Amino acid sequence: MADRVLELLRQRPGLAQQAAFPFDFDLGRAEHGEDVLLASGAALEPVAGDDTGGTFFVCAGGPVLYASSEGEAGLLGDTVSDALEIVVGLPAWRDLVHPAAGPALARELEDDMRSSYAPDLDDRRKRLRAELGLPERSCAELLARLHTALSRTDPDHVLLNAHELSAYELLGTLPRTPLWDVVLAPGRAALGRLRSGGTDARDSVATDPVLRAGVLRAAQYDRRETDLPLLRFLLRCETAAADGELFRERWLAAVLVGLHGREEDVPLIREARGGALRDEEAAKPAAWAAAEDAAHHGQDPATEDEFIWTGLARRQGRTELARAALIRMLDDTGPDAKRLTSLAREFEALGDHAQAARSQRNVVALQDTAWDRAVTGSVLARLERRTGDLNAAWRTLGRVRTAIGLDGPVSRPGDRQLALDLGPASEPPAPDACAAQWHRRGLGRVITEQHLELVLAAIEAGRPELAREAMSHGKVLLRTIDKQFRRSLGELPAQAKWAVAALPNDAGPAQAGTG
Repeated sequence: MADRVLELLRQRPGLAQQAAFPFDFDLGRAEHGEDVLLASGAALEPVAGDDTGGTFFVCAGGPVLYASSEGEAGLLGDTVSDALEIVVGLPAWRDLVHPAAGPALARELEDDMRSSYAPDLDDRRKRLRAELGLPERSCAELLARLHTALSRTDPDHVLLNAHELSAYELLGTLPRTPLWDVVLAPGRAALGRLRSGGTDARDSVATDPVLRAGVLRAAQYDRRETDLPLLRFLLRCETAAADGELFRERWLAAVLVGLHGREEDVPLIREARGGALRDEEAAKPAAWAAAEDAAHHGQDPATEDEFIWTGLARRQGRTELARAALIRMLDDTGPDAKRLTSLAREFEALGDHAQAARSQRNVVALQDTAWDRAVTGSVLARLERRTGDLNAAWRTLGRVRTAIGLDGPVSRPGDRQLALDLGPASEPPAPDACAAQWHRRGLGRVITEQHLELVLAAIEAGRPELAREAMSHGKVLLRTIDKQFRRSLGELPAQAKWAVAALPNDAGPAQAGTG
């Protein structure tokens, strides 16, 4: 449903002009300087702009997001009416987005407006409020509403540059609840119920590995001598769990039990750790646990690996919370291949293949050897294919073949160059000794699989030329890799071959790199 106030402004040009001056909500400026999108994929519509180049967007469901021309964005309200209450009531609102901004500053900025270009500011505001049906609120209340709205920008309204996929910075420097505090809340509540002796709480924790992970983390940061029976219960649950993702929690539970230093707990700790407890460690479980705690755990959630919290958010089903945190982590990450690889994996686990590919491109660009360029490039090709960018996946596979010294056509000179270095297409460098053995290693299987998967994706996308070209390379790869790797591909080679064979025979010249 269209917003009532927005429709009123669109239907009455004179009223729209009052909003444009002096309140700088101009329907005639509803064009942003660059293509943008919401990280969540929700709809986004530009509806107005201001004289600084900023844009007001209406998001799906009605919330209004403001994006500045300097790469900052913030939520202004849940409706256009809410946003206009702030814009009209605080016409200098852009200078009031910081926590120290108060009514005195707001009044001072308005006095400057009156003396500079809007002597009738108060009359104009009164008329516009009356015409739009906006309530009159105090300056202090409007500031509180502004700051509350801005603090809710993440995670649902993260604005991205559509080409680079980097996020706009948060508007203002308001304090925001850290991710760990948000994802620990269910675990803290459940821990409180467990400490109260609730049977229902034990049953729910025993059967819910995600909730149990939160309880263990909550117990890690709020340690009590009386928790030992509870920690034993949690450790037994973790030991019985089959989910490999919970292995980290199992070791944490073992440490928390070990910190109590009871010899009778050593068998339980040893079992939880798969026997990885030496005799000297078992003789002094408290000392062993203290050393492990100092090295890997601790009592301050703010010092933990950020991936613990993004992973827990993902497992809790808080997709946008995890996505927002990961995107901002990626934006702040420099040339750190290990961290970038972890980010790519987390994005892929989240189902965000576009951001995963963005991370992986940076990983590929940091590789020094042909082998590593081929390995990381194969991962990138898979991610690009899953985003639906078959051209990018095809170019990447061409550079992977170049890295391993496998002759074959790659991107044509007119193709847009990929933002990574897998070796020049015109003069392929000699592969290193490791890369030269690609066909006898698992890498050969991976490269072949990616070509065959691209064949099927191209056919599904109506790209027969690309499918045939990828299949021609796939056949060469199938003849080259060891038999054990061909067998491990299962039915995929046959599926790709039959799919290509079923294509019409009237296709024109191959144009694999276009689309």
